[in-house]
Amino acid sequence: MKNEYLPTLESLVSALSKLPGVGTKTAERYAFSILDMDAKEIEELASSIQKAKSNIHPCPNCGLLTEDDECSICKDENRDHSLLCVITSPKDFFPIEKSRSFHGVYHVLKGTIAISKGMDAEDIGINQLLKRIEEEKFKEIILATEPTLDGETTALYIANCLKNTPIQLSRLAYGLSLGSRLEYVDTLTMERAFEGRRKL
Repeated sequence: MKNEYLPTLESLVSALSKLPGVGTKTAERYAFSILDMDAKEIEELASSIQKAKSNIHPCPNCGLLTEDDECSICKDENRDHSLLCVITSPKDFFPIEKSRSFHGVYHVLKGTIAISKGMDAEDIGINQLLKRIEEEKFKEIILATEPTLDGETTALYIANCLKNTPIQLSRLAYGLSLGSRLEYVDTLTMERAFEGRRKL
């Protein structure tokens, strides 16, 4: 590729290919599309990226993305604050909310326990989760980690930490194949998963 592109274009393709799911060919198409934009469109794109990076940050209480001091879910008095859903990424919030099957609050971990990748309970913020559970009065905690080996490991670890508490623990009843990602789950499947959640 070094012999095919101008250095600046090569740099743009390289930067775009760092995006998840974007290979070299897709990055090339994006790069040439950007070059076809006029100056105003380029300015708007760059400004949107900069604003998103500057203004959006994790909620200090739950980890959902917000532009305020606290996210709208945590501030919403109409939500059931005794019901907590534990997810592993802010992206998982959107399909759950679209299903309209959950009306509690959330806690976002920083991924899942993955020994092969060197990710343990401390790395993904389980200590912060346990501290929050101690401070707030939850009646039920739904563990909505991914239906993967790492997701199951994480759910079982949390369940073990809370086994001597009176809090009801449940796990989503996944009507989907092992290895599926929550962000790609359709609304109906998500709704049924919440309805059929099982105790741990």
